[in-house]
Amino acid sequence: MTISRRALIAAVCVVLPLSACGSGGDDGPADASGRIEGDITFQTWNLRANFKPYFEGVIADFEKKYPGTHVKWIDQPAEGYADKISADAAGGTLPDVVNVSPDLVAPLAKAGLALDLDKAAGTYEKEYLEGAWASHQVPGLSGTYAFPWYLNTGPLFYNKTLFRQAGLDPEQPPKTYDDLFTDALELADKSDGKVATLANVPTIEDFGRYGVPLMNDDGTAFAFNDPKGDELLTKYKELYDAKALDPQALTATPESSGKKFLTGAVAMNPGSALDLGNFKKQAPSLYDNIGITDQITSTGHVNMYVMGVMVNARGKRTPAAVAFAHHVTDAERQMSFAKQVAIFPSTAGSLDDPYFTEEDGTDETRVRIAAAKSLKDAVNYTPVLFSEQMKTALRNEIAKALQGRQSPEEALDNAVKECDTLLRQQG
Repeated sequence: MTISRRALIAAVCVVLPLSACGSGGDDGPADASGRIEGDITFQTWNLRANFKPYFEGVIADFEKKYPGTHVKWIDQPAEGYADKISADAAGGTLPDVVNVSPDLVAPLAKAGLALDLDKAAGTYEKEYLEGAWASHQVPGLSGTYAFPWYLNTGPLFYNKTLFRQAGLDPEQPPKTYDDLFTDALELADKSDGKVATLANVPTIEDFGRYGVPLMNDDGTAFAFNDPKGDELLTKYKELYDAKALDPQALTATPESSGKKFLTGAVAMNPGSALDLGNFKKQAPSLYDNIGITDQITSTGHVNMYVMGVMVNARGKRTPAAVAFAHHVTDAERQMSFAKQVAIFPSTAGSLDDPYFTEEDGTDETRVRIAAAKSLKDAVNYTPVLFSEQMKTALRNEIAKALQGRQSPEEALDNAVKECDTLLRQQG
């Protein structure tokens, strides 16, 4: 996957129509305890163009450590990556080690093609952040189906001037959703509806950070239409009616939301170090009064976006494949990779490195430190079974509720019904 401004935030969520048969964890783990030798294939997701020397070095180190091994590196383009994995899975040509996101690993695990690392390589679990290791677990299956690799999260920017003008403490931004709703209504009231606090409708991650159960325990149905989910959407409806939620939020894009924040029409917006540089050039007064805080959460945990490295459960060289997947994602190599691009290691203790804790006066470091701090106990709130179609269904029903065309309860009931139908179609 191309690592860019919104790296993992734009992670692809698609349904793999696997025709490969299997029954998830029923096949039992392949043996990863044998001799580490032989030829294996390693597939990445659009990384060769920018990081060829890095990966060549990772592979050379592994082959030197384990004489008799050979790693063939395959890099697939971003476009059509899910389709390529699906075709390889169906045709029995899936590489030994595969770069995946949680939504891509789910159908492979269900088809019995992703190795259960809890059984085959559980001794490595302690090397990774708890939330990162759990991110490649699949509802309805026992086990973990990929090593966590690089992480990302987005801090929240806020406009201290707008907070100050509304009589709010600019050094005490909202932390929980209750704080957010209170401050947002105050900002809208004091500005006669000219300043909204948010420019986006709630997403599935918002429901997760609010403490709403997203799925049932066995992963067979969605559950975000419970009373707490209704409560969250009702609160957003109040914001929308008071113009505390931007009127154009129903059709907002990250770019349009960013522009609203830049011009002072919106008081809070997620972003990156690149945004800070943009503010400095285009809106110096905003830049001088910018605040950086964590994502809003009522659970105490922010949302993380995660990439992983999966091992093919039906590969011929399982010991070598497991060893290489661990090698790619170990603390040393993750730290090295994080210093080349704006991502974060998923390994325990890595976020305590001075690189993630010590200021140097630059915008990039300022944002990096804020994000790293929140990632230590972050959670991947996006259900691994939640597809792009499901995101669209939820967004459409939320729009109807905000416009008053149906109640929040009806909206979430309808969204869950549609998402459950799509879930059954995944097989």
